[in-house]
Amino acid sequence: MAADPDNLPDESGHPDKAQLRRIGRTLRDRLADNPAAYRVPGDKVELWAIGDFLSAAECAQLITMIDETAQPSGAFDMPYESGYRTSYSGDVDPAAPFVRRIQRRFDDLLGLEPETGETIQGQRYLVGQQFQHHTDWFPSNSPYWQMERGRGGQRAVTAMAFLNPVEGGGTTDFPRLSLSIEPKPGALLVWNNATADGTPNPWTIHAGRPVTAGVKYVITKWYRVRPWL
Repeated sequence: MAADPDNLPDESGHPDKAQLRRIGRTLRDRLADNPAAYRVPGDKVELWAIGDFLSAAECAQLITMIDETAQPSGAFDMPYESGYRTSYSGDVDPAAPFVRRIQRRFDDLLGLEPETGETIQGQRYLVGQQFQHHTDWFPSNSPYWQMERGRGGQRAVTAMAFLNPVEGGGTTDFPRLSLSIEPKPGALLVWNNATADGTPNPWTIHAGRPVTAGVKYVITKWYRVRPWL
């Protein structure tokens, strides 16, 4: 969500801290046992990469579904016209058998409860479009936190898959980590949005950098600490 890297609240007393700690431990143990999951070095954020999570055919089908549903993206507290998030996005049909299979693959890979997962969201970035620095977790001083607390609580885990090669730009950057990740079709990024003790982690601030040539497609699935909605 919209986040000033220098003005995040103290989340050490976050009400979902115990659940975040438990989910982080589950994720950590699950991926530690998976030889396909590469842990990105560093002690500030728990971040993994999994290659070939999606096949080329699956990526193509998801791209078609995104094109059918994409609308101007919104952020909780920043209108599209602000230029803060200028991509197009839309939830793919969660009842479609193809999507259900992909969702099940997320659940099985991460070892997380299916009912805590949000519907898979697709995003499309054209030339010049971006998503500026933000956290996926909800700052407790935000005006929308109480609403989100009542419909699943904090976002514990982010899983984001790239669907196509991008001709120019479109990296996913973690500025506090000095990390820039190029889109690789079928590859999945997974990160824990909290620290090991369950505190929402400010080091997870990231950005979808502007596309400079071509188009970029991704899907994202977030997991909450309680059943979503």
